[in-house]
Amino acid sequence: MQRLSSWIAGEWRDGAGDGSRLYNPTSEEVVALASTEGLNLGQAFDYARDLGGQALRKMTFAERGALLKAMAKAIHAEREALIDIGRINAGNTRGDAKFDIDGASGTLMYYAKLGAALGERRTLIDGDPIQIGGARLQGQHILSSKPGVAVHINAFNFPAWGLAEKAACAILAGMPVISKPATSTAYMTWAMVRALSAVDSLPDGVLSLVCGSAYDLLDHIEWPDVVAFTGGAETADRIRRHPRVLQTAAALNIEADSLNSTVLSPGAKDLTYDAFIRDVALEMTQKAGQKCTATRRILVPSDKVDEFVEDIAERLDRITVGDPGADGVHMGPLATATQLKSAQSGIHELMQDADLVYGSLDRGAIKGVADECGYFLSPLVLQARDSASAKSIHELEVFGPVSTILPYDGSVEMACELIQKGQGGLVASVYADERDFLAQSIDGLAPWSGRVVLTDAKIAEQAYAPGMALPHLLHGGPGRAGGGEELGGTRGMRFYQQRTAIQGNGPLINKFLQATDAD
Repeated sequence: MQRLSSWIAGEWRDGAGDGSRLYNPTSEEVVALASTEGLNLGQAFDYARDLGGQALRKMTFAERGALLKAMAKAIHAEREALIDIGRINAGNTRGDAKFDIDGASGTLMYYAKLGAALGERRTLIDGDPIQIGGARLQGQHILSSKPGVAVHINAFNFPAWGLAEKAACAILAGMPVISKPATSTAYMTWAMVRALSAVDSLPDGVLSLVCGSAYDLLDHIEWPDVVAFTGGAETADRIRRHPRVLQTAAALNIEADSLNSTVLSPGAKDLTYDAFIRDVALEMTQKAGQKCTATRRILVPSDKVDEFVEDIAERLDRITVGDPGADGVHMGPLATATQLKSAQSGIHELMQDADLVYGSLDRGAIKGVADECGYFLSPLVLQARDSASAKSIHELEVFGPVSTILPYDGSVEMACELIQKGQGGLVASVYADERDFLAQSIDGLAPWSGRVVLTDAKIAEQAYAPGMALPHLLHGGPGRAGGGEELGGTRGMRFYQQRTAIQGNGPLINKFLQATDAD
């Protein structure tokens, strides 16, 4: 059994007692222990501010990018070991673990290349010079590194990618990171940081890890710090209301629940329809449906629902559920007993407004697993009795391989009205070949979505599924999705930078900024 220590002030430190137990969700065996009891978490902040932050702010974007590249390579070198940990602690199939780990190293590498492109500078110019008076009197906005610490509190479903997507933006922007993974699946994060801590080019204090309970982590926040959280809405609300966060006005970024939707238009061609079926099945079963971007609501024209149910059933029938280490298994268990219990409770609530049209509430056959062991839930498709009045479907996210069909009249207006009932989401996707339908979807969905994915026949075979968060594009969403923003190239760095207006002699300011970048 592995004991997970915390990486604080340049040392691996064990907390007192047994702390929290981490389980293998297939066998229900304890695989690791994590405790922060008795640890001085304040030292992590001091060390990060005194060493990590100063070191990063002295580095150019290109130098920070080189550091991210070294970090990406260190993760890739441990890929096979991390895949195995994903299997025993998160119930990941090999494909699911690779999705997480390669997402982490790929995101770091993307921001490494972005750093190289930004070059030998430390600040970014934000917009053009603004004439505010005579010929020389000008203003110029700039973006510089915030002089604090980035505290990252991550979700259980992506223990590798969750750390990397936030850390890449923060480190390139010039802020040191304290990462707090969800304890239940922290084994992979711990192993990844073990590899990263051995990177020779990583300055002291740039990266810290807290494995176990957060305890008084947020009590050490100061005004220049930032807090980024991914997880449930209830925890997000507690963080928003934390006295220290309120007192210091530290910047806060939240990614929370999301009832992501996908729409099939009445006139979708065969290639577009095939992509729709493919992507719905993938989003239901990848990571056992435990993705913040997974599709929860499926909008299908009423006269095509029977055809869709038949086709998605045929696709899902190919999915074998079982021990993620067994040959031929496509989907493993949910990550924890708590997640399974929550999903089962949520399904019963959804069924107040919907009927089961695919799958069984019974456990069914689980390949490679004896008796009733493990936290397994087979794919389920429900269908709303009345799409507009199905309150639970528009309010409750079941975090598992569960999605609900919402029949609609085929109009883009009704499709958008139904999606808007989710009160803001991370991603909405539309599969259509009618240009007016696609264009009107942008107008109807953009204010309610962090990302809108449009798929037509010309790109259907090469398009990414909507659940794929890309480092190039924004990840986040309004309303119930948390109101936050991550990634999106340089946009992801903005949260970690201070925007300042420099006002005065324009030519002189320009020389100062050029000189600062060249130092």
